[in-house]
Amino acid sequence: MDPRRDELMTVGQVLDELGGVSRRTFYRWRELGQGPSAFKLPNGELRVWRSDFSAWLRQLEAAA
Repeated sequence: MDPRRDELMTVGQVLDELGGVSRRTFYRWRELGQGPSAFKLPNGELRVWRSDFSAWLRQLEAAA
């Protein structure tokens, strides 16, 4: 993905893309080191680069 076209996704957007995964499950994945790479903003909210989210999905697909 062109880095100039990458975007930051909120946790809500990630959950929407995953189609029904709960917020609790997402945070559990993070605790276990199994979720997409994310970082915390100064206000405490998490963000995920779309490119990292896509790469994470591709890894899951390859492992299936």
